[in-house]
Amino acid sequence: MRVYWRRAIARSWILSKWYYRSHGLRLIGRSADAVWYFAYGSNMHDDAFLKRRRMRPSEWRAGRLKGYRLRFNLDGIPKGKAAPANICPDPDSEVWGVLYKITHRQMLRLDLTEGVPGRAYSRTWLEMHDVDGQTVSAMTYVAKGKETDGRPSLRYITMLRDGARAHGLPSSWLQMLDNVVHAK
Repeated sequence: MRVYWRRAIARSWILSKWYYRSHGLRLIGRSADAVWYFAYGSNMHDDAFLKRRRMRPSEWRAGRLKGYRLRFNLDGIPKGKAAPANICPDPDSEVWGVLYKITHRQMLRLDLTEGVPGRAYSRTWLEMHDVDGQTVSAMTYVAKGKETDGRPSLRYITMLRDGARAHGLPSSWLQMLDNVVHAK
């Protein structure tokens, strides 16, 4: 029943503004306004972002977030055998991913699939750079993770690797993803 209501609310910009406000968040602008979203996890893969989540970005490009690092410090399903991606501040690191230009309405649908507002992830707006060095203000999801990292499932890390390759991320980032040990 809860999922039904969340979907109904996500279809209405007015109801969404009320719903987000009740959770201490604000929606600014109009539903058709474009925003940038930075994907660093499974949403880099077309099967997850375009097919399963039915997103239709007007454009995409490779992007880099300085001062953060990729972690696998969240509990996945099944617990202990999967660890979804997360990012955390680290002044000496950077995270590569995909910048997608989507509408606010699409962002609401994406929030619904990521459990926002609510569970683990929360929306965070950060300054990042596209592959040409242009600064882009983009939304991404960040969670308060555990102190220690787990291991992603083979299926999950394969989606990250394939998505990164398909979007032309740098070879150093691909090598880092290839070195991630998956859960057994």
